[in-house]
Amino acid sequence: MSILVLDLADDATAVAVHRIGRAAYAVEAELIGFGGIPALGESLAQMRARGLSWVGAVGAGGELAGFLAWEETGGGIGIDRLCVDPAWFRRGIASRLLRHALTELFAGLDVTVSTGAANQPAVALYTRMGFTRGPDFSPAPGLTMASFRFGSASGIPTEP
Repeated sequence: MSILVLDLADDATAVAVHRIGRAAYAVEAELIGFGGIPALGESLAQMRARGLSWVGAVGAGGELAGFLAWEETGGGIGIDRLCVDPAWFRRGIASRLLRHALTELFAGLDVTVSTGAANQPAVALYTRMGFTRGPDFSPAPGLTMASFRFGSASGIPTEP
């Protein structure tokens, strides 16, 4: 599995990212009991227009297993999405993507991310990777989000 920069100007790449994102967010929607996750209703054109930077976990056969997208936020990084194709769940893909980003792309920067508070796999991942949980917040009725921060002085676990 390689971690590569993704170019969403490439139609095949954008379609794969969009498909995986929708599938992953459908699982999260079920986990947290909230079907109004914005990315679930996002069109391919809307996703491409977001102006995010993207990396993906690509298998030996060229198949995209998952991706991470982020934006710069006033001296730090805001992770916008970390998605794994459900066919690749529980194989360490999210951990590999996040570890790569923290060590190779975001070294020395403060990183923030949020996820559904009831999304226990994501909450466990961010905790395991050294993020500190901040306050929960509710951007919409029936939805509680957990916020996380990774400081530049944090240690990054090396286990997969």
